[in-house]
Amino acid sequence: MSLLPFRSSLSPWQEMERLRREMNRLFAGLPASAGGVAAPVYPAMNVWTNEDGAILTAELPGVNADDIEISVEGDTLTLSGNRQPDEMPEQATYHRRERGHGRFSRVFRLPFPIDSGKVDAAFEKGVLRVSLPRPESDKPKKITIKAG
Repeated sequence: MSLLPFRSSLSPWQEMERLRREMNRLFAGLPASAGGVAAPVYPAMNVWTNEDGAILTAELPGVNADDIEISVEGDTLTLSGNRQPDEMPEQATYHRRERGHGRFSRVFRLPFPIDSGKVDAAFEKGVLRVSLPRPESDKPKKITIKAG
């Protein structure tokens, strides 16, 4: 039996494009991480900034305010805490379990330093809202131009 070299009517570039499409199709169904389904980052956060400072909100359902720790150093904010597991009745088994528990920590670096003495935090309905004011000395100053 003799083997003949593969011949195609496609140009090498068309063949490469076909190979790329096939590889994308092959890997499209695989999870993002090697260990299985990639876990979402917890807690989910939003951060807004303006000239006066920043506002951070974090979704922390089922977490007690006493289990949340916030620290600010320079331009870095660390939010950490502990989410307790749900209490299950005796003889119960999970049918589906998606809500994790245990320690969590998120670190954010802001584009400016924070006045740590004026940070304010409120926790309501499972949403943490942290106000992070900028020090007066670091706020942008408007310069008046004198016309002469």
